[in-house]
Amino acid sequence: MENRILREFILRSLAEDLGDGDHTSLACIPPETNGKAKLLIKEKGILAGIRVILELFSIIDKDLKTDLILADGTSVVPGDIAFYLSGRQQSILKSERLVLNILQRMSGIATSTYEYTMRLKGLKTKILDTRKTTPGFRFLEKEAVRIGGGLNHRMGLFDMIMLKDNHIDYAGGIDKAINKTREYLKKNKLNLKVEIEARSLQDVRTILLVGGVDRIMFDNFSIEDTRMAIKEISGKYETESSGGIDLSTIRAYAECGVDFISVGALTHHIKSLDMSLKAI
Repeated sequence: MENRILREFILRSLAEDLGDGDHTSLACIPPETNGKAKLLIKEKGILAGIRVILELFSIIDKDLKTDLILADGTSVVPGDIAFYLSGRQQSILKSERLVLNILQRMSGIATSTYEYTMRLKGLKTKILDTRKTTPGFRFLEKEAVRIGGGLNHRMGLFDMIMLKDNHIDYAGGIDKAINKTREYLKKNKLNLKVEIEARSLQDVRTILLVGGVDRIMFDNFSIEDTRMAIKEISGKYETESSGGIDLSTIRAYAECGVDFISVGALTHHIKSLDMSLKAI
């Protein structure tokens, strides 16, 4: 399944970029001329996306040869060479932009995730991503989070129940949202975890009275309210903090004792890692 999705993504991305041909290369590069290139790292970070670009090269031209130097998850610094590439010059040029788009974005996400995980060193709290992703690129962005040391929240709307504020309001309240959800899961014979969002300490208390969930998420809670909520829950359910938490505040939230902290900025507000594919 994963290989099929990856292949479809690569083919779709190539079609978007190539159209009816790379006319620049076709115009000035003889078709059978061979060449070499290297992937040059220009910024400190965590490398991610190598697995993906190897599949990309095999699709573009099965005769392209890659000499891997660095693997996914490697800490890199300016001047490092991730790999050497050799083969038809037209094929190398055809792959250049897509290779960089994938590697730079995935490495940026992995780097950001790693920075967050380092702030939690020594604590039990784990970093989660969210669904705030680039359409069509989600599975790779979530892979980059894993490479950076984080964990994936749900992949989409299909693999977990997430009762957020709008669901609760539309359903008519916390008790109705939970009860309807349990009935739905039973009726459809689904075994999905149920997470519910709390917007206040009173919401937490209501959820505790109703029960029937696996995790309680504290939405935009203060550190003090988070600490109080953890005390009241007393280990009965998994807990998650979310909303406006950044590098400057994440450890303080984690020290409250939450199991997870979800950070949307990991995938929707990142800086790509600088690198280039240079002819040699």
